[in-house]
Amino acid sequence: MVCTRSVDAFRIPSLIFVLLIHFICVIHTGPQYDYSAYTDCSYHPQAPLYNGGVLVDKSGRIPMAYHKTETGIASPAFLLHNLTANTMYSLSCWVKIHGTSSALLRATISTEGVTLHCIGTVLAKSGCWSFLKGGFVLDAFSRSSILYFQVEDVYIVSNSGKRFTAALFGGAMVKTARTEHPNNTQIDLNWQKRKRAATIQAVDGEGNPIAGANVSIQQLSKDFPFGSAIAGTILGNKKYQRWFAERFNVAVFENELKWYATEPQPGKLNYALADDMLKFVRSNKIMARGHNIFWENPTCAPEWVQNLTGGDLRAAVKSRIRSLLSRYRGQFIHWDVNNEMLHFDFYERRLGENASTEFFRTAQQADPLATLFMNEFNVVETCSDEQSTVDTYISRLKQLRNGGAAMLEGIGLQGHFGRPNIPLMRAVLDKLASLGLPIWLTEVDIAQNLGEHRQGVFLEEVLREAFAYPSVSGIVLWAALHPDGCYQMCLTDGGLGNLPTGEVVENLLREWETKEGGASDEHGQYSFVGFLGEYKVSVVDGNKSAEITMFLGRSDETKHVVVQL
Repeated sequence: MVCTRSVDAFRIPSLIFVLLIHFICVIHTGPQYDYSAYTDCSYHPQAPLYNGGVLVDKSGRIPMAYHKTETGIASPAFLLHNLTANTMYSLSCWVKIHGTSSALLRATISTEGVTLHCIGTVLAKSGCWSFLKGGFVLDAFSRSSILYFQVEDVYIVSNSGKRFTAALFGGAMVKTARTEHPNNTQIDLNWQKRKRAATIQAVDGEGNPIAGANVSIQQLSKDFPFGSAIAGTILGNKKYQRWFAERFNVAVFENELKWYATEPQPGKLNYALADDMLKFVRSNKIMARGHNIFWENPTCAPEWVQNLTGGDLRAAVKSRIRSLLSRYRGQFIHWDVNNEMLHFDFYERRLGENASTEFFRTAQQADPLATLFMNEFNVVETCSDEQSTVDTYISRLKQLRNGGAAMLEGIGLQGHFGRPNIPLMRAVLDKLASLGLPIWLTEVDIAQNLGEHRQGVFLEEVLREAFAYPSVSGIVLWAALHPDGCYQMCLTDGGLGNLPTGEVVENLLREWETKEGGASDEHGQYSFVGFLGEYKVSVVDGNKSAEITMFLGRSDETKHVVVQL
């Protein structure tokens, strides 16, 4: 049922909560996940997701209390009973604040044994309603949990909480003590943007259908960009090159395009490594992302640049853009223009707050066919980093686009995960997807200190979630191989033998590939649903055969192909 009783509001000085909340148990055959999210502040809150409802106790009352937060402020808290282990919960609500122009609201849940300090955030504003969306997973059953929000002077309405199995979050579960893998029908529901239906019809020379012809479908290449970082160590290593080219269709250079690598001393340009790496990817029909033009982290600027100011710095950055993008115009599909600008401000502090806008504008003029990206860490990985919450990212992106960087058209999420919170990841993607821009996970890895086994488990969770999410346009791993290992996560050992993370990648690559075959029906037709990409179709009937190639692109319509023998 839906509860709209304002009499259940609790009041303390400068603080009012009005709560409508519900948790609905969903099994594989239950309703679909609601991707709705809102990034603009609204004069009126929307209705709660999943048609409202309220979490009530046996007496029909809302189980509320007060909870003293770490800051000592008494926050209205909502008592949640009998939360199950290894179940994904989604939380959403509308928030309005008073007494300040804006404030960061953080949702926290505490159980008998653990506190998850951040399961969702919203940058709330005064005078209008802001939308919070997040989620969590518990490792153990909780008989009684406390959900509370840490901020002063706030209203919250239209809450909804929903419990999901993994089928509705990522298409399948990793092999842990959670649930069995969902069936293929549910996987197809989540991956419908990655597949397309096709019908092959076999006909003879006069156009008559051939029943019983043997039809073989082999996928030659994949449309979805999936790849990894590479370093100069791949040059001259034919075994590593073959290994990479057999698996990936997109690459990013780990460090070789960064300013400190291409111009270690003023005016002394060296693009030799980047040129050779570009030859490798082009010769293997691999796309490449350009990473990066500038990096706001002061320790990552060339040493000679770190002491420049004013006109000297302005001249240096203009020379950098002109040199880099004139050399590689049209060679890279993306450019990370000003890396990690939410966390650092080396250039903006010296050149003014419009420096990033000018970088994007100049880059667009220099390489108009490349998609220009923001690229940031701790946006999708966690909500505990106040510098890079999803609302902070969105606010900065809108500021840049409205200020003149209209060609900022790519959302780059680095994805350096510890233990991933998949429901939170989904909620963050929901908000970002509402902007209508391509989303890429650009530097995915799992922290080394978790150990090889858990790196594999958590990598599979992240990759399944990202691939299943309709608005994610590409995934790049941060796993460039060096003699002494990798940044945080390797896929293989030095001899290219798979580590647990490599096994995950191998298995998913096979799973995300279509191989079909069978006999044509009485109409000469063989139908299938395949992952997007290029295919070889072979048809054999007796001593007659034919072979064609076709491409399955994104469309809701069935692709029809006639093969004449």
